[in-house]
Amino acid sequence: MVFSSSLFLFYFLPTVLISYYFAPKKIKNIVIVLFSLFFYAWGAPKYVFLVIATMTIDFLFAKKIHSTTGIKKKWILITGLTINISLLLFFKYANFFLENLNETLVLFGHQPKNFFKIALPIGISFFTFHEMSYLVDVYRNDKPPLKKFTDYAVYILFFPQLVAGPIIRFNEIADQIQNRSNNETFDNRLIGFFRFIIGLSKKVLIANVMGQQADLIFSMSNSDLSTYTCWIGAIAYTFQIYFDFSGYSDMAIGIARMMGFVFPENFNNPYVSKSITEFWSRWHMTLSRWMRDYLYIPLGGNRVYTKMRLYFNLSFVFLISGFWHGASWNFIVWGAFHGLFLILDRLFLLKIFEKIGKLPSILITFFLTIIAWVFFRTETIKQSIYFLKKMFVFHTTTKPIELTTQFWGIMIFAILFSFSTSISIGQKIESKLYSTNYSTKQFYLMSLICMFLFIVSVGNITSSGFNPFIYFRF
Repeated sequence: MVFSSSLFLFYFLPTVLISYYFAPKKIKNIVIVLFSLFFYAWGAPKYVFLVIATMTIDFLFAKKIHSTTGIKKKWILITGLTINISLLLFFKYANFFLENLNETLVLFGHQPKNFFKIALPIGISFFTFHEMSYLVDVYRNDKPPLKKFTDYAVYILFFPQLVAGPIIRFNEIADQIQNRSNNETFDNRLIGFFRFIIGLSKKVLIANVMGQQADLIFSMSNSDLSTYTCWIGAIAYTFQIYFDFSGYSDMAIGIARMMGFVFPENFNNPYVSKSITEFWSRWHMTLSRWMRDYLYIPLGGNRVYTKMRLYFNLSFVFLISGFWHGASWNFIVWGAFHGLFLILDRLFLLKIFEKIGKLPSILITFFLTIIAWVFFRTETIKQSIYFLKKMFVFHTTTKPIELTTQFWGIMIFAILFSFSTSISIGQKIESKLYSTNYSTKQFYLMSLICMFLFIVSVGNITSSGFNPFIYFRF
């Protein structure tokens, strides 16, 4: 069930909020769990029992970890993490490994085998990371395990973040699960509503328009592609994935706020970054922090004796990050690309960026980001390479694409929205737009703005059949 659908906006969400607000305090978490199960079952009914089974295992493992000491405690953690990783590998990556096995067999002159296909449960990457965070945080004594299974189910199943994040570490939200009465105020509900509408507008009014053009270009035959067309497609996708995913994160943060939860931010204007290192402190920040705290630091992080070990840690983490996004060599290359430039930043690029200044650094980093997104968007390495070649050979075609006034208008707006915070006035506007402390006048103004955006967004949803969400595939 996509947040930007009529079903969600007019039926599911209002029903959830009304039920939640009128429910007694003692059963509010139960209300969340029931609606979240329904939300997940709507899109993946076959896998509801898989999610419940893994939740039950991790809930029991965490209790055992908390009551155990010494080496036994460590082995219980390792066993629990192994179960989670094994399930993720099986459901998300088994097809990838089997396909590559067949390609290897063919390469050596053997006949390919007929393997069964394994369907991918929606959101498995996200809820698996949450389950692993629960085990590790309990092991580290950051937070004790939750006593009630329904409370634990809120952490894993809470529908705003269930299938696409943000990735919330257990220690960040444990206290809110058990008591959020201080956050359940009228102001917070209104602030959450504003945030939801901003996210909905980013998704519907910008990402969908960019995505429609990007899909058209990336599906064109090679003979019809020109340098101009490829650049338009790559840039359109660059804005699509940002406004799609950050819009979804805004909607998730907004819904959570309306229900008394304060989620961590997931995006901070990544396209104004002056290096790839800075980009990853601004893009999908909850994933970056998860990788840092549960993978990079345990590997040694920056506190290593040799530069080679540091570079290995960076490379390994970003290869895993790329592979986490999808079972494809393209995602691995995408992760390796970013890992390479993180290493180059440490070697010499950061010094160069410092010397050339802010604007050139932003433009170069944005250029590198566009190149990387080509690997993310295309289906095969061969297609990626061909597309990138076309971007740099200055090739024309007899079938030029026709771009509408609407597309150019939204493209300009996307550019302004993405880069405005590189100057002080843009930062001021954004701080007012995303404020959590509005004056009475600002409340009225934001209410009018959001009602207008909501009406326009709904109009676009009902009049267009194009409403994808990129990160559902992860």
